[in-house]
Amino acid sequence: MRISIAFAFAGAFAVSSYAALPGGVARAFHEAGVPLANVAVVVREAGQPSPLFAHDANRPMNPASVMKLVTTYAALDLLGRDYRWKTEAYLGGKLNKAGTLTGNLILKGYGDPKITVEQWQAFMADLRARGLNRVTGDLVLDRSFFKLPEHDPAAFDQEPLRPYNVGPDALLVNFKAVRFAFAPDAARNQVAVRVDPRLPDVAVAALPELTNGDCGEWRESIAASYTNLGASASAAFPGRYPQACGERDWYVALLDHPHYVHGMFTAYFREAGGRFDGGLAEGRPPRAAAPFAIMESSPLYDIIRDVNKLSNNVMARQIFLTLATTRHPPPATPALAGDVVRNWLKEKKLVIPGLVLENGSGLSRSERLTAGGLAQLLASADRSPVREEFASSLAVAAMDGTVQRRFQNGSVAGQALLKTGSLEGVRALAGYVIDADARRFIVVAIINHANAARGAAALDYLVQWVYREAGHWDPALHR
Repeated sequence: MRISIAFAFAGAFAVSSYAALPGGVARAFHEAGVPLANVAVVVREAGQPSPLFAHDANRPMNPASVMKLVTTYAALDLLGRDYRWKTEAYLGGKLNKAGTLTGNLILKGYGDPKITVEQWQAFMADLRARGLNRVTGDLVLDRSFFKLPEHDPAAFDQEPLRPYNVGPDALLVNFKAVRFAFAPDAARNQVAVRVDPRLPDVAVAALPELTNGDCGEWRESIAASYTNLGASASAAFPGRYPQACGERDWYVALLDHPHYVHGMFTAYFREAGGRFDGGLAEGRPPRAAAPFAIMESSPLYDIIRDVNKLSNNVMARQIFLTLATTRHPPPATPALAGDVVRNWLKEKKLVIPGLVLENGSGLSRSERLTAGGLAQLLASADRSPVREEFASSLAVAAMDGTVQRRFQNGSVAGQALLKTGSLEGVRALAGYVIDADARRFIVVAIINHANAARGAAALDYLVQWVYREAGHWDPALHR
């Protein structure tokens, strides 16, 4: 029965037999300067085979970050809610009774999307607790679980130092991000700049001058400049920092993946009391060797909350690549991951004409998705065994994530579970709205237009309209 419903749903979209957009919703897009020819919308009550209304639902559009809904639902279904990534440490030599390893320490990554500083510190402490006090050789990294094309962090928008442009890696640590924390020190008439994590190959060359006046555009006033050479990096802030700014943070992606991991190991193994002055190499663990220590990730259901609520791109890409390994032996590639997702959609009888998968995160100019296909996917997730895990990963209107500051003055606050998407020329929103009678509605809306940023208000209006009006909307009267 489910198969026939899915195909009837797709076929009905093809002949555009559903009700037109409600007048108020259509006006909201018009007032935002967004032509309806550049909008796709579907509103459907959960558990019902047909939408209340749909507009251009079968046209492939750039979905921005709502593409993460495809990746995260596939991950829950194919990997399982409790799936955990691991990172292994191997001894490449003999460990004596004094805790000295004569040889290299090898770290093997399996694509963990979220190794935080705190988890890394715990991993270093575990190595010490197991008796590793000193490494005489090098740190050897095994990153072979992923096979990736060359990543250009400037390719997307010429912002190579933005953390959202960090590429995936089998040994991704702390999102390869460096936080510069600025704080006025009035007693010394200077600005304190803290670097976190404290990587030995990241230097600060100049500090800003502490001044009076409004905070304003503080990032411009400090005149920041960064030099990122891959193996080393430096930052300079020769400008001014107004005291009124208080404490501020600036996150920057520095170093390449291997040197970032090497810096993290050097800093935090020493912090844990260990000794290491070695270099960096790529390699594999000895054949048939058992891991000396293993670090496990949080479970998948916890990981995807960051992906969807906070719209973390590199985490989504890590998950997308991991999907390749559910049906293909490693190394994982983007092409194999896309093959797995497309076959999974077919098995679920989810029809998405014109689907284009590049990296599964939506940070792409080429990815394409239809509003109708995404509505089908949300309906499938809503009746699946992972319903609660998937829904709880979405941002709650006016409460958290990317919609924390939206819907503050509306009755829908706390009653909508949403994923947003935003690129230049793209705004999108998809998820579930629960009305006052506890009826659950699926909402998908995608804008591809130069005025897309102005269309965010129309998307919010649509969500509020669904909460207020969808329960008594009769599509038969609006065909």
